[in-house]
Amino acid sequence: MPRPGNFELGHAMSKTQHFVFLLVEEFSHLAFSCAVEPLRIANLVSGEPLYRWSFASENGESATCSNESVTLVHSGFDNLPRCDQLFVLSGIRMRNHVTKPLLATLRRERVKGTPIGALCSGAWVLAEAGFLDDMQAAIHWEYHDSFMEAFPEVNLVRSVFVADEKYMTASGGTATADLILHLIERDHGQDLAVAVADQMVYNAVRNSTAEQKVSLQSRNGMRNAHLTKAIQIMQEQIADPISPTVIAELVGISTRQLERLFGKYLNASPKKYFMEMRLERARNLLIQTESSVTEVAFACGFESPGHFSRVYRAAYGVTPMLQRGKIS
Repeated sequence: MPRPGNFELGHAMSKTQHFVFLLVEEFSHLAFSCAVEPLRIANLVSGEPLYRWSFASENGESATCSNESVTLVHSGFDNLPRCDQLFVLSGIRMRNHVTKPLLATLRRERVKGTPIGALCSGAWVLAEAGFLDDMQAAIHWEYHDSFMEAFPEVNLVRSVFVADEKYMTASGGTATADLILHLIERDHGQDLAVAVADQMVYNAVRNSTAEQKVSLQSRNGMRNAHLTKAIQIMQEQIADPISPTVIAELVGISTRQLERLFGKYLNASPKKYFMEMRLERARNLLIQTESSVTEVAFACGFESPGHFSRVYRAAYGVTPMLQRGKIS
């Protein structure tokens, strides 16, 4: 372990930086740890009080994360201390917890000029406040479909984090550690950031251009470029599906070759795989958004709500309307 004080801090900032985390109910404990621990370790290995941090919640007493553990906080939203960086941290069901006091706090801090960012699903909160219009933002991949439907004016990216916009965003989990390590490197040099990552036994630090989900090849255990391209085309055409014949033409192979590839690697026909992809997106939209069944049907390329309902029920054993009631 490095001895404290052995680091020559590159362009080090002279004062201790104060980070405040707004903890939204059901926040992600993984993202929380990945945000705070790098700051603690930076102090440890540098031997300097480079960072301090405090937590705030709406009730000013505690916040409960998604794994039901309870974190005591230092303040409520109405009496936040001055800070150098404010992060809103949320997790599952964040739409249920976007309250008027939370939005008012963020808007008040923006007027003060406080640097604001968001972790995990926190980008949803910033978008709800109107902060992210015409900007790039990152959010956990599970919320991509619903986010794009709800906030089309935001340029959502699949990067693990976005640090070069006015409002920084990280997609959650270990992507939060990537962002915090990026900030440590920015303010105190690469040597310290690497040392912190080493202490975390975190050897796969990603920059902001890294995408959240593994490649199609890795995810499906395949190495066929034609199949990868075909699936990418399907993803881009969910709202306006095209036939396997057209997909094969765009890939540059015959329809028969396309059928063989899907059968070999995915044990499905192109038509069946495409339908499953569209239904999966429909299910995400039903669960995560307030869009009507008709809107979801058209967004996923179905010609009518009736057809959509029949296909959905055959796949999931429940109608789209009952699916929404089941989740809520």
